[in-house]
Amino acid sequence: MNLTGMHIFVTGGAQGIGAAIVKDAAERGGRVSFGDIQDELGKDYARSLKKSGLDVSYVHCDVGNLESVQEAHKEIVANYGMVNGLVNNAGVNSNADPVEMTTEEWDYFFSIDLKSVWHTARCVLPAMREAKKGSIVNIASIHARMTFPKFFPYAAAKSGVIGLTRNLALDEGEHNIRTNAVSPGYTETPILTAWFNSVTPDQQKLSLDTQPLKRFAQPSEIAQVVTFLLSDAASFVNGADWIVDGGLHARFA
Repeated sequence: MNLTGMHIFVTGGAQGIGAAIVKDAAERGGRVSFGDIQDELGKDYARSLKKSGLDVSYVHCDVGNLESVQEAHKEIVANYGMVNGLVNNAGVNSNADPVEMTTEEWDYFFSIDLKSVWHTARCVLPAMREAKKGSIVNIASIHARMTFPKFFPYAAAKSGVIGLTRNLALDEGEHNIRTNAVSPGYTETPILTAWFNSVTPDQQKLSLDTQPLKRFAQPSEIAQVVTFLLSDAASFVNGADWIVDGGLHARFA
């Protein structure tokens, strides 16, 4: 799991799972660029990691906007060279009613949680093809397989991420570019906290009680799987979806 010599780009890297991926990849020797729209949070995080001796750089990147992704890509390549490893982590949550959700809300959500995966891949693939080497890891979700009421946009988008992952694996495999997905379950992130705060008070206990390991994941536990898939240690892993949910998907109900 040595990433020395690799330039890794992580979207949505200012907090949560993305921040854990940035740190873990840098600790394993990678030069890590990470993008987000939360500029102050991102800059502060980059400064704190640099103080620890890690080689990281923050760039503003709105993944739902192709021009913003292209500008961010141009900046990070000028800083660190071609991107060898891409992690599509940026995303937002969506609790919606299928009748009340507007077209504008749908389009905005899907531009971030699904279309953005194509945006970033479109930018990094030409150099990866030329180099005949690269690794892409897309953060999907257990919601692609088992979901919760009012999560229909999120489940649809994450299912799309897995489908896109499979096709990129087929299309780019001839260039020695591997594409895989990681599907986390309940993970202690700001998004999960916000959801628990928006539902009934007993939902957190109910969710915890259904966990086979009787706890939620730490972001670092997801990050280590992502780092493995980025590395040459996973050199024959391609087109896979790694479920990292502590066994939750194994339940009948």
